Amino acid sequence: MRSRLRRAVPRRHGRLVPLAFAVLALPACAHGQPASAPAPQRADTTALRRTLDSLAAAHRGVVGYSVRNVDTGERLERRGDETFPTASLIKVAILVTLFDLIEQKRISLDDPLTVLAIDQVPGSGVLQFFKPGATLTLGDAAWLMMTLSDNTATNLILDRIIIRRVWETMEKLGLPHTKVHSKSFLRIASVAMDSSVKYGFGVTTPNEMATLLELIVRGKAVSPAADSVMLRMLENGDNSALLLRYATGVRSAHKWGGTDQVRTDCAVFFRQSRVVACVLTKENQDQSWRIDNEAQVTIARMGEAIVRAWPEEQRVSR
Repeated sequence: MRSRLRRAVPRRHGRLVPLAFAVLALPACAHGQPASAPAPQRADTTALRRTLDSLAAAHRGVVGYSVRNVDTGERLERRGDETFPTASLIKVAILVTLFDLIEQKRISLDDPLTVLAIDQVPGSGVLQFFKPGATLTLGDAAWLMMTLSDNTATNLILDRIIIRRVWETMEKLGLPHTKVHSKSFLRIASVAMDSSVKYGFGVTTPNEMATLLELIVRGKAVSPAADSVMLRMLENGDNSALLLRYATGVRSAHKWGGTDQVRTDCAVFFRQSRVVACVLTKENQDQSWRIDNEAQVTIARMGEAIVRAWPEEQRVSR
């Protein structure tokens, strides 16, 4: 995935250190609503659908979306079951597969990795600039993959977990169309060349990727503890130029992806209720990398409409 609009690793992370499962001590209730909380309000989904469809229809390209309220069951979609290229959005599926293997105790976040010159690929991330021979842990690589969308870190993880295992994990979760095809910037490593040529790095549908985010939020993708760690990674993801652009001050977790013709973003917005929104675009006429790229603005306006549709999180006075 081409790299643009990057920012540094958030200061609140401190230095990149092995996380192991100390962080897994986060309470499982982080996924749920407090028992005493009032029933969340519902949105005017008719008006929201009208707005989203209008934005999609005006866009010079193909737009698909899937929006669901985890707590009320409200759902909206457009081209929800159509396949789209993911670009780096597929890294969410890679992350889930990694944590599934950790849960099985087949690998560990503390496992060491060595960055060799042959591993370093361009695009997103910082490991491409490291001196060959640098060492880090699998946990470090996971944080880099999700916060900076680091392509070299992603490839190191794929080397360890094996591409086909991502397919198996997604199929186990009921997501048969969500697949990674090869390592980033290394199509020669493709395990499905025809699909790789058509979709690039990975493929999914708006509904399947929304389901994957919903499973993480519910603590049902791997386990409540593991999903809490993955959610924290997603909360610190880079690039707020898409779904998060007009969601200032709203707690969110997301992953985006982009190539010249593709922009994708999938987010969880923590309002009074938890709202998952996935917007995928393809065949975009505007192939620029300006911040006001048409697809990015379209996705941003959709994110704005989605955030406004549901009431903000109720704050408890102390």
